Amino acid sequence: MLFKNHLVLIRGGGDLATGVVYRLHKAGFPLIVLELERPLTVRRRVSASTAVLEGSIQIEDMQVQRADSFSQAKSMAVDGLIPIIVSPKLPASDAPFPIIVDGLMAKRNIDTRIDQAELLITLGPGFIAGQDCHAVIETMRGHQLGRVIWSGAAIVDSGVPGIVMGHGAERVLRATANGRVQWHFNIGDVVTTGTAVGSVQNIPIIAPFDGVLRGLIAEKTAVSIGMKIGDLDPRGNVENCFTISDKALAIGGGVLEAILTYLNEL
Repeated sequence: MLFKNHLVLIRGGGDLATGVVYRLHKAGFPLIVLELERPLTVRRRVSASTAVLEGSIQIEDMQVQRADSFSQAKSMAVDGLIPIIVSPKLPASDAPFPIIVDGLMAKRNIDTRIDQAELLITLGPGFIAGQDCHAVIETMRGHQLGRVIWSGAAIVDSGVPGIVMGHGAERVLRATANGRVQWHFNIGDVVTTGTAVGSVQNIPIIAPFDGVLRGLIAEKTAVSIGMKIGDLDPRGNVENCFTISDKALAIGGGVLEAILTYLNEL
């Protein structure tokens, strides 16, 4: 492991953060993923967070395994494994961690401080490099995607998904009520317009167009009305449901660049 002395903590194990996990793991960094006890991830088949509920997950040629403690996770990381632990907040520490990546994608700063790590990198809007963190990685699709920002902030979130084959906001499946979600289909299934793909409190969630279910939040998750719980892709490419996206890999490349830039300047 080339960078075994530079442990990276990655907060959040969603699909974009998993692109970071993949890039850093391949480059030889030991890392630990921190997640919620009940992740709200939609693209579960390509997200490290799924290992919290399932014990482990294979994502392409990378496996993520759940650990029961931070000490166990550190031992696994040194051995070249990819552990994930339930830890909504950073583990207690008497000194700053070497490297932290905030991949929570909350679009706001929840509890991140620049003094928490020797190098603190954040993803997307909600942070100011030089104030909240050392570097911000641009997450907006387009010419700036994956760029490292050492001063200032990322592009403000538009709140509207990118247009794919003429479909934008309707690509996101949202909870129809407050309650627990139930699905009638699985990730990777192809559905047609008007199909009830699932329900919340017996109120159906209807597919607005023909497409493949690229992501579905874990069944029986407690959701609130209007919450994003699914992803319908009009391109219909089933393989895309089970591989890390170009966007996630671009963001992961930005994080890798930021870390190597930092190490080169030590």
